[in-house]
Amino acid sequence: MGIKIVCRNRKAFHEYFIDEVFEVGIVLLGPEVKSLREGRGNLADGYARVNNGEVFLHNMHITPYHGSHYVSLDPTRPRKLLLNKKEIKRLIGKTEERGYSLIPTKVYFTAKGYVKVELALAKGKKKYDKRQALKEKEMKKEINQVKKRYGY
Repeated sequence: MGIKIVCRNRKAFHEYFIDEVFEVGIVLLGPEVKSLREGRGNLADGYARVNNGEVFLHNMHITPYHGSHYVSLDPTRPRKLLLNKKEIKRLIGKTEERGYSLIPTKVYFTAKGYVKVELALAKGKKKYDKRQALKEKEMKKEINQVKKRYGY
């Protein structure tokens, strides 16, 4: 079966330099998991913060499940991320450095059915870095088109 990707944060790769990536668990309620199985998640404005030795994911939008009548949840409520103490201490040290942020890049289901979040330790790009990345991307695209045209 493999993994099933629910949502990606494509904007993160444009806005940040990704230094490290962590696979972390997330604490969800039943209707939220069902909604994610339908692909109703959005990471566009999501970020993570360390609070009192715990890591929380903020602004991740999970659309309320249509079949859930007994509970109403805030779609952008903070959700706890599951990491071990060693990883949390390391993240605290890195995020206290200037410019580092915790950004979710992907939410997916594992082969066993668990919901996982790919959390990246990232440093913000400057405007000129973004322009340079776009130029490189366009150059690669043009090279691939020429290769395809001439059969290389």
